[in-house]
Amino acid sequence: MNRIKVKLPEKFSFSTTMQVRITDLNYGAHVGNDTVLSLLHEARAQFLSSKGCSEINICGLGLIMADVAIEYKKELKYPNTIITSIEARDFDKMGFDLYYQIERVQNGEKELAVKAKTGMVLFDYSLSKKGEMTEEIIKKLTE
Repeated sequence: MNRIKVKLPEKFSFSTTMQVRITDLNYGAHVGNDTVLSLLHEARAQFLSSKGCSEINICGLGLIMADVAIEYKKELKYPNTIITSIEARDFDKMGFDLYYQIERVQNGEKELAVKAKTGMVLFDYSLSKKGEMTEEIIKKLTE
């Protein structure tokens, strides 16, 4: 069976630290796929905020997540501390990709737990149509 493989960039420009909450656990007593997606969403919101943007306003346009790929490497459990790193890459006419690395911290050591990529499409909510990439957006996301 073929598996999804996410090729991560060598460096990340943004990182945030979070704690796995007891409410993040599923019936298997670990973080489930739905919660991993929520953790990525929270990290993405923090990344955009650090750039002076949000998912509904990045230089006047919003964002829609068009696709996601998640590769699981290690379990996340309560009360793991996790470090989520993000890098924006692969800009094109209508959007870009965000790459994510989630590391769990155990006994002072970082272990890769999740590799992910989301395809983000620019969207003009006032016109209900796709937006177009600008140099201003690229600069804002890569500074």
